[in-house]
Amino acid sequence: MVTPNTHYTRTPQSEKLKWVDHITYLMDNQFRLPGTNFRFGLDPLLGLVPFVGDLASFGVSAALVMTMARHGASGKLIVLMMINIALDVVLGSIPLIGNIFDFAFKANERNVRLLRRHYEEGRYQGSGKNIIAGVLIGLVLILVLLVWVLWQLAEWLWNVAASYF
Repeated sequence: MVTPNTHYTRTPQSEKLKWVDHITYLMDNQFRLPGTNFRFGLDPLLGLVPFVGDLASFGVSAALVMTMARHGASGKLIVLMMINIALDVVLGSIPLIGNIFDFAFKANERNVRLLRRHYEEGRYQGSGKNIIAGVLIGLVLILVLLVWVLWQLAEWLWNVAASYF
């Protein structure tokens, strides 16, 4: 579990990424279900707000991945992180099933674990500025996919509602 007090091996680079731990904790583990060890954050709560919540969660996840890319995450690592985000965004936008999925699948926490393992294995590459354009294109494609899924969902809901009236 990622907590705001968890640190990477102390390097100047890891100090710059402390806020990533804090945001990830807020989005995925901030709250605990009373009487259990089950934790959740703002991500599934935002997902309860149709359309806007999914877009807000995507925005936070995208900002985290961009930050990690700027701080030396490899291209392969970024692709794995974007797959986590795409799963979270697409499956999380499905009504009811997506809300349950959002409580269980913690994309930001998974991405920080990937980044931590990347640093611990010594694969840190310095600045990741050479892959920023690819990351931006990938994030835009995921955003387009999210908007399309939400549009299709809204259209379907509209048709279902119209058939009852």
